[in-house]
Amino acid sequence: MVRSSRGQRLSAGALVLVFAVVGCLQSEPTAGPAKGASLKTPGENDTANAPETTAVPVPDTVASFRDRAARSGVSFTYRNGQEAGYFSIVESLGGGVGLLDWDRDGDLDLFLPAGGRFGADETIGGRPAGLFLNRGDWSFLDASVQTGTAGETARYSHGAAVGDFDSDGFPDVLVTGFGGVVLWRNLGDGTFENVTVVSGLTDTLWSSSAAWGDLDGDGHLDLYVAHYVNWSFKNNPYCPSKETGKQDICPPRQFRPLPDTLFLSNGDGSFRDASEKSGLVQKGATGKGLGVMMCDIDSDGDLDVYVCNDTVPNFLYRNDGRGQLEEVAMQSGAAVSETGVPEGSMGVDLGDYNLDGRLDLWVTNYERESIALYRNDGRGMFRHVSHIAGLTTVGGLFVGWGTSFFDFDLDGDEDVFVSNGHVIRHPSEAPVRQLPLLFENTQGRRFANVAPGAGGYLAKPHMGRGVARGDLDGDGDIDLVICHTNEPVSVLENLTDRRGRHWLGVRLIGTSPEGSRDAAGAIVTLRVAGMPNQTRQVKSGTSYASSNGPRLTFGLGDSTKVDLIRIRWPGGGVQDVGPIDGDQILVIRQEINNR
Repeated sequence: MVRSSRGQRLSAGALVLVFAVVGCLQSEPTAGPAKGASLKTPGENDTANAPETTAVPVPDTVASFRDRAARSGVSFTYRNGQEAGYFSIVESLGGGVGLLDWDRDGDLDLFLPAGGRFGADETIGGRPAGLFLNRGDWSFLDASVQTGTAGETARYSHGAAVGDFDSDGFPDVLVTGFGGVVLWRNLGDGTFENVTVVSGLTDTLWSSSAAWGDLDGDGHLDLYVAHYVNWSFKNNPYCPSKETGKQDICPPRQFRPLPDTLFLSNGDGSFRDASEKSGLVQKGATGKGLGVMMCDIDSDGDLDVYVCNDTVPNFLYRNDGRGQLEEVAMQSGAAVSETGVPEGSMGVDLGDYNLDGRLDLWVTNYERESIALYRNDGRGMFRHVSHIAGLTTVGGLFVGWGTSFFDFDLDGDEDVFVSNGHVIRHPSEAPVRQLPLLFENTQGRRFANVAPGAGGYLAKPHMGRGVARGDLDGDGDIDLVICHTNEPVSVLENLTDRRGRHWLGVRLIGTSPEGSRDAAGAIVTLRVAGMPNQTRQVKSGTSYASSNGPRLTFGLGDSTKVDLIRIRWPGGGVQDVGPIDGDQILVIRQEINNR
């Protein structure tokens, strides 16, 4: 038996690293299987895991977020190059956000793609990405020049996919954009190296988003790259707006879709194109990809892939565990709208909104199309429940992009943020700049938009695109970083009154030869006395063109102790930790013998 610095006795077993709230590394206590605790299989006896009341409560939490960007040193704007007057559809996509602990000091740093510019001679180029080092206490240092990312401007950029592809413990970044991807390897000495060519990532198609994950179970990260459409200067038709005499950006229906690409790792830092062999390139399976997510959507121990497609059915690739993918979105009920119509899907996330242990799909869409909430009914089947969940009450004039499940008020259920902004210059119905949405989850039954009452950033319109979540100040609640088009990046500090609520942060590190260090696909279930069980998953990609911080955050409500943490690792190993105190951050390393 050993004792942690907080005086909690933990039995020998799973290795748990405990950090104080301020982020100082403590001793490494061990924790073993919880005594007398049990967790139900997802979906089993769902009513036992639901809140006792049947009435839908009215949200009473007043959300509060403050934009810290300017005062904290984050001065950065994504530019789409529209001033050149080409009215290219490239201008419409915007950019994302990558959160990563670049220097491994325990704080989340920011990687920000910058977009690009168009030349008068029908050329297109990039702008240097930004990397901002988190120095703590809401102070960021622009380290773009120091790290080397400021020197690359050849490609017009969109997204940032964070993943440790070489398993050295330092997060790397893949940047998507027009003309191909760029892979930045974190050297661990404060600099990045462009290893795109030597890694074999020869992808030159227009890419929007990407996600890392071990799809074939060999312990190395593979890469899924979503592509958009076949725009070029030669294929840039004139499209009139509804305002007489004005030109506007052409819709995606004017263009052909581009096939996505799957790169499998060779295990030596290089990759091979396995798209056709793995089942990606098949009849009817080429879409206009925007948001992409790797996750274990059917809870079978391997990673699957979900892709948001623009105006064509979305993809759900189910993995057989060896990297062979089958596209099953339509038969699973997660491809189209409630009426069977393909939508303009852009952002995606996965969360257990109704607290039944099954993870549900959330997809943002174009105007006159509601947000799509696909409830997981088990056995690989989903049901479109947006109307039932109250999502249609906000109206249909939002163009949704980045999105994230997160428990902003730490009450034990996952709320959702949505970043909105139009894609054309002269819309006839909705405004160009649009209000964000913050949906408070009312005990897993319905959502209510509480953004208007929050004031500040949430009460103002923006040209929103990608969004990433993470605890930027180490205080336990979740903050947001949002990319806009031609508008400064916002860094939102979560100042919501906790009302005495507690929390627990969990960071997983995979150690199995059959799984990745990033532990994507791991499912964590939390048991707290008097509360429904909470289920979270480590995912890759999600949102739109963005990467969240790696830590999972659980709201504990009034409880100060967690009875049981159960981790189901990729590949099937199960590991229990607990009981343990709340209001701290745990780093849990996989116990490879616990099978």
